[in-house]
Amino acid sequence: MEILQHFDVIVVGAGLAGMRAALEIDPDLRVAVVSKVYPVRSHSVAAQGGINAAIDPEDKWQDHAFDTIKGSDYLADQDAAELMCEDAPRVVYEMEHWGTIFSRRPDGRIAQRSFGGQGYPRACYAADKTGRALYQTLFEQSIRRQITVLKEFFVVSIATAHGQVAGVVCIEIRTGTVVGLAAKSVIIATGGAGMMYARTTNPYINSGDGMAMAYRAGVPLKDMEFIQFHPTTLPGMNVLITEGARGEGAYLYNRDHERFMERYAPKLMEVAPRDIVSRAIETEISEGRGFDGDYVLLDLRHLGENIIKHRLSEIYDFALTYKGINPIYEPIPVQPGQHYMMGGIATDKHGATELPGLYAAGECAAVSVHGANRLGANSLLDTLVFGRQAGIQASQFVRKNPGVDFPSADLTRQQDMISRVKAAGRREPYGAIRRELRETMTQYVGTFRDEPRLTKALKTVRALQDRYAEAGIQDQGDVFNYDLLAYIETGFLLDLAEIVTVGALARKESRGAHARIDYPDRDDAQFLRHFLFTPDGRRDEPVVITHYQPKERKY
Repeated sequence: MEILQHFDVIVVGAGLAGMRAALEIDPDLRVAVVSKVYPVRSHSVAAQGGINAAIDPEDKWQDHAFDTIKGSDYLADQDAAELMCEDAPRVVYEMEHWGTIFSRRPDGRIAQRSFGGQGYPRACYAADKTGRALYQTLFEQSIRRQITVLKEFFVVSIATAHGQVAGVVCIEIRTGTVVGLAAKSVIIATGGAGMMYARTTNPYINSGDGMAMAYRAGVPLKDMEFIQFHPTTLPGMNVLITEGARGEGAYLYNRDHERFMERYAPKLMEVAPRDIVSRAIETEISEGRGFDGDYVLLDLRHLGENIIKHRLSEIYDFALTYKGINPIYEPIPVQPGQHYMMGGIATDKHGATELPGLYAAGECAAVSVHGANRLGANSLLDTLVFGRQAGIQASQFVRKNPGVDFPSADLTRQQDMISRVKAAGRREPYGAIRRELRETMTQYVGTFRDEPRLTKALKTVRALQDRYAEAGIQDQGDVFNYDLLAYIETGFLLDLAEIVTVGALARKESRGAHARIDYPDRDDAQFLRHFLFTPDGRRDEPVVITHYQPKERKY
């Protein structure tokens, strides 16, 4: 055990939100980005379709804000949504000037495409590799700025003292050493928790670390019951098929060769919001109009070879590589899969949490700009807008606060935990617990929910938590012990799964991605509010309303 180094600001997570936050920290402050993987393996690079901004002269940021708020089923905090949408053009031009290579229109302007729930084609894109293009730009800027990046350090807890942040405790994966990183301020940017589900577009690293650590430190988690299921993923592996394909004009067909979205969103059809399209596909499958009872078809053939190979090249490669399907000549099988978490660490619109010195940005945070349903191409925007905001606020906090001593007892506590888990050996393998958790959440806390299924899920999750307390690991070593890391991640996922399920049970309405078949209507009188959870229980907060009064959501 050791205290490795002292910093002014530590950023946990090296994706778009984390890197953007680090770049905004005042240059004379000591900042370090901590990542459990090499930075370019961050999940941000998997984002495909685009980043929203009202940069066309005929478009307005106020319309973007309205679309975002309506898409959220009126659960977004409207002041935060307005801040994000007004800042969006600046963000896109900043990234362009830093070096992002966007796709272009014939006249040289940045190209834009339609995305679900948008009243205007405002998704700026780099073919279907937008996340990778944006991330490469920030990674280059971090090298230019010579920002310290601690690669393959797994953060396991947030250290606090005297009611404020003192740094983080982590494991140096290469050696297995428990390390304390002291800091006056910490920014959490660790992404989502897709590994909670068996069918997800997320990678193995998305295990909700930052959200769970904040929760254990007493920081509220907000709107956790709202889980987004992306309508179009490849069956069997749930590789993402970008919404950009439908934005370019692809069709969805059932086994009767109907463009079935006409029944669910006659105006927007395939570019309706994700929650609506996902439920439509699930309904078609459950009512017997799917193929092999498992999927529907996404048809790109009419778009032509040029668009498919140049604007949707990654999708072309994915279909060929994973399914042996050439989308120029054949439709692609698709089904919904878990994709994104609208909830997360509760912050204000500048990224600040209730714990002094702690900030959060990106998917792990709930600002809340996404409310009950995130619109496609708003997530990349979210990371860059609020990553920057968190960096600004963390810098200001450091200048006003001298910091507190790092609590060495936190290091001892983590080392004791590791020793206990290794001593438990194979009493019960945590892997079986993790698999059962993921299957339970997929089966009972999915696109459609009801009280019996949610009650069964909660009972199972709590039983799994009891079993986890007695579980152990096989690898007794220190060097690159990924068995230990996966064990710790499983504990994070169990904590979050309980909160998701408790919130879903308590929200007796249908709103956005939360569809209760036993409560099919939205209930603004009772539930136009956020649920915030801490280890001490739940409290509710009102939604911030500025200019947009809640209305029935029609497309």
